[in-house]
Amino acid sequence: MKEVWVRADGKEPWDERKEKVTSALECGADAVWVNAGEESSVRRLGKIRVISEGNAADIKVGRDVYYRVIERKGDEQAISKAGHSHAYVAVKTSNWKVIPLENLIASLQGKSRIIVEVSDAEAAKVALETMEVGADGVLVDADRGVINRVKSAADDRNRERFPLVAAKVTAVKSVGMGDRVCVDTASIFTLGEGMLVGSQSSALFLVHSETLKTEYVAARPFRVNAGAVHAYVRLAGGKTEYLSELKAGDDVLAVNAKGESRIMVVGRCKIERRPLLLVEAEYEGKKISTLLQNAETICLVGEEGKAISVSAIKTGDKVLVHIEEVGRHFGMKIKETIKEK
Repeated sequence: MKEVWVRADGKEPWDERKEKVTSALECGADAVWVNAGEESSVRRLGKIRVISEGNAADIKVGRDVYYRVIERKGDEQAISKAGHSHAYVAVKTSNWKVIPLENLIASLQGKSRIIVEVSDAEAAKVALETMEVGADGVLVDADRGVINRVKSAADDRNRERFPLVAAKVTAVKSVGMGDRVCVDTASIFTLGEGMLVGSQSSALFLVHSETLKTEYVAARPFRVNAGAVHAYVRLAGGKTEYLSELKAGDDVLAVNAKGESRIMVVGRCKIERRPLLLVEAEYEGKKISTLLQNAETICLVGEEGKAISVSAIKTGDKVLVHIEEVGRHFGMKIKETIKEK
């Protein structure tokens, strides 16, 4: 995940720099850099990782992070060497050039996280995309507007994209009662968004959020009535989890019909006994299935990106699914022969 650090250290009085800390908190930055001795002042304002030279820092300058301005080739070489003994290297150039960052990425990938000091969102985008891999994060010293735009640039890079294909529905049938999970998030879904859920971790249906108002029920645009307790739900970073294991504070992925995703926070999960439907489908000979509550408010997403209620889905309809060719062990991808029926 790409990180955003906000710089709030310097010689100005704390009351003048405090606004940057507040901006970092309100914009959702990952860490704030302050002077030694100001760690407790930051923590009184909110919960965020603190970077400083002090012993009370979460990320200590000198021990955890090596900072240096790149002015000549020797500086780049020193940073590369330091990266082998520090969790982070933070770099800055007076006249930014991409080549030094390319060299550092090649040298330190998998060894140390590279944080690049930038002045605006355009520079952040360049740093985060260099050599496709990009820097691991950016450090910004600016006002709230710039911090917000830099955070948006980092969020764009953090969004996973999922190839979705249209699978043909082969069966829809009632299977009796079971425990299903409603996932209520702390954000609002848009039309076409939902979660990737399914009985097989290698084949997940796009289950639409409850953003549609019906004749009998008001919309619940923060909710996905996701499926039975045994089902997998796709998380960020290539992971899955059982729906029954989700809890308040967990991160989940909202995915739209284009396969674009964003992270949402779970507010609560409700497990209730309800009548269930088995939806079976097939894509290129691969048979897939999921269990969903038998109610008109629960929808899958058709090949044109529109919600289709499970009460209206019939054999021959096509719905969007995400197919993977690997198995999973404790939610992580593994190359192993696994058959799920």
